Amino acid sequence: MSLINVNKIGGDGERGVSWLWPAMARYGAIFVLVAMIVVFAAIDPERFLSVDNMINIFNQSALTAIIAMGLTFALVSGDFDLSIGYVASFGGILAAWFMVDQGWAILPAAGAALVGAALVGYVNGLLVTRIGINALVATLGVGTVVLGLNYAITGGIPAVIDNETFLDFTINKLWGVPYPVYVMIVVAILLWVCLNRTPLGKAMQAVGGNRTAAEFSGIRVSRVREICFVITAVSAAVTGILLASQSGSATMDGGQSYLLSAYAAVFFGSAVLRDGQFHVVGTLIGVLTVAVGFNGIAIIGIESYYQYVFQGMLLILAVGLGSIGRRIAER
Repeated sequence: MSLINVNKIGGDGERGVSWLWPAMARYGAIFVLVAMIVVFAAIDPERFLSVDNMINIFNQSALTAIIAMGLTFALVSGDFDLSIGYVASFGGILAAWFMVDQGWAILPAAGAALVGAALVGYVNGLLVTRIGINALVATLGVGTVVLGLNYAITGGIPAVIDNETFLDFTINKLWGVPYPVYVMIVVAILLWVCLNRTPLGKAMQAVGGNRTAAEFSGIRVSRVREICFVITAVSAAVTGILLASQSGSATMDGGQSYLLSAYAAVFFGSAVLRDGQFHVVGTLIGVLTVAVGFNGIAIIGIESYYQYVFQGMLLILAVGLGSIGRRIAER
């Protein structure tokens, strides 16, 4: 009798906390973000919680968020893209070349740079879908070719930009908020609507979920994957153009530093709300989480190289919490 009662009590206890692990799987990454905010606010509330610092966090997140949200589309369709760092540099170099060497105005130069990046993304898509090259190999090869083009255009020397209007874009503010933050918000809205409120976005998610089933349902799988590569490349070029404005020059591999950050943000974001699915909102939260951590580390006074340690540990922690939560919930 006592054994039966103990088992019953154990079962009731498990049922009593049955909500915990599914919640951890879905909201674990958000819990990490909130916990960091609480800790940093407790250590130095005057500086960390100031309005200027909050705006600074969003501004620091903007460029990474744009390239990461674009990368989300390649991952949603089930592919990888290792060329995004070089494509970001390519976008900045093309914009600088058109403005400085060809005398173009800012908008035509930026538009031409985005078209050039779109062509690179389309080549990635063709190699992967039509020829059948593995996405990692294809995009790594294309990225290397793009790096060569970057050197060929610049001659191995950073392209210095002297257009004051272009340089001021990332410095100027509207209502106290730098312009890159508004660009990030606009890109986030456009990409979210595309992925969640259009037939194309539904097709992308279907392709990523099950390509065979998507093909049988009439979806042009190859075309959808190619479009995802194009969106990823164009988003990377937007980051590269803003980076050129921010730094005053376009370098051959300046965008490569965003590769790891973008992947970390996207995978971190996959642990937010949707149990392992890539999505734009999750990616944005992932970028902001990393930015909050970096900002807090700087305010506390810890050496900057610990940011890399933090970024890796944060990714493992967030995704690990989600994975453990899902496994226990399934049991």
